[in-house]
Amino acid sequence: MLDEATRSAVLRLVAEGHGSRAISKALGISRGAVRRVLREGRAQVRRLERAEKAAAHRDRILELYTACKGNLVRVHEELRSVGAELSYQALTAFCRRHGIGHTRPAPAGRYEFEPGQEMQHDTSPHQAEIAGRRTLVQTAALALCFSRMLFFQGYPHFRRFECKVFLTDAFLYFEGACARCMIDNTHLVVLAGSGRQMVPTPEMAAFGERFGFEFVAHAIGNANRSARVERPFDYIENNFLAGRRFADFDDLNAQARAWCDKVNATAKRHLHASARELFAVERTRLRPLPLHVPQVYELHHRIVDTEGYVSVRRNRYSAPWTLIGRDVEVRESKDRIEIFDGPRRVADHKRVLDPVDARVTAPEHRPARNEGLCARRSESIEHKRLVERMPETAEYIARLRQRGRGHIRDLRWLLRMVQDYPRSAMRDALLEACRYGMTDLDRLERMVLRRIARDFFPSDDDDER
Repeated sequence: MLDEATRSAVLRLVAEGHGSRAISKALGISRGAVRRVLREGRAQVRRLERAEKAAAHRDRILELYTACKGNLVRVHEELRSVGAELSYQALTAFCRRHGIGHTRPAPAGRYEFEPGQEMQHDTSPHQAEIAGRRTLVQTAALALCFSRMLFFQGYPHFRRFECKVFLTDAFLYFEGACARCMIDNTHLVVLAGSGRQMVPTPEMAAFGERFGFEFVAHAIGNANRSARVERPFDYIENNFLAGRRFADFDDLNAQARAWCDKVNATAKRHLHASARELFAVERTRLRPLPLHVPQVYELHHRIVDTEGYVSVRRNRYSAPWTLIGRDVEVRESKDRIEIFDGPRRVADHKRVLDPVDARVTAPEHRPARNEGLCARRSESIEHKRLVERMPETAEYIARLRQRGRGHIRDLRWLLRMVQDYPRSAMRDALLEACRYGMTDLDRLERMVLRRIARDFFPSDDDDER
């Protein structure tokens, strides 16, 4: 069949007075084809109108398409079973032409970005082999829209704390930030609304203000708006994670950073340059980092338990044993757990990322041998009051502890006697008890009572005198 250009040439040559033989020879077509064009008298190609075999079964096809859940192979089998004479290709062509199970693709749009105008952030779950087992990894990525520079990291879980940690690492990697950060209405950032009406949480709004950018969200369902960061996830899963094994999340993130360096330096055909080369232009337009980039940490208030540990996300970290029962402040950062007693840092541990009920113990936080519980109790309030009121009690308390006694209950009993009984009688009884090695508090109290019996309970003979 002749195309419109050839048919137009035939009609033009005829109008100029050339014969069919000369026209067929000049255009390389048969004289019959020239005559057919002259009979039709138009350059447009006539649309062929053919009867469709499936047209007679249209209603049945619509019913079967719903019943067979859109499986055209089953629709074709059912039509053949009732005697319909049509091929599978004819059925699929009929469904395409009439929009049965098919929607015509809309033309794709294109977004153009100026250097430093926008960056896009998103997360995606993937499977990776970490420490010999398949582990769910939350992959967080940030892409610069103009240069296509990419940075991503993996986390066992992704909360608002990890979001701020990741974005801080990304800004340090890029040495700046774009004017706005496009997100997909994630609850980690969004306080209310969606799309253009999105309102970020005050915490994340303050974080963006610190680095000189603002969070914006695309309309719900409009994933193409964040395609700059959505597209690399497939590449990460099928290239970076494929066949790689990691010792832990630190190893994964170290390899991810090296992989980003490699990918960003690779030339891209559709860009006619590498992302690193385009970044040389965009870097000058980024918002500069603040003079001081503070460490991202999450604050916890804990009481040091009886074993000398504080718990953070199911993992336990040791604190100095002298702080047992005290309120402390715990700062959870990207890779450290710091424990503060007031303004002083008293412990620093490597953070365990997975909630595995682990115990992290520093040897200097444990008491020396034979020091432990008794040494801690020697500093109790009862002990201090006894020594202040009557220094002679220090020797007696030491003897109590040598015999495995001297608990808080015993110290309180002794303190009550010091407060209630005369000082001279109490001192004499303590000296006698220490001389003979007596540690029975009940017997000590009877010794004191015998010494003060005549002062408080006079006998009958004294009355007669």
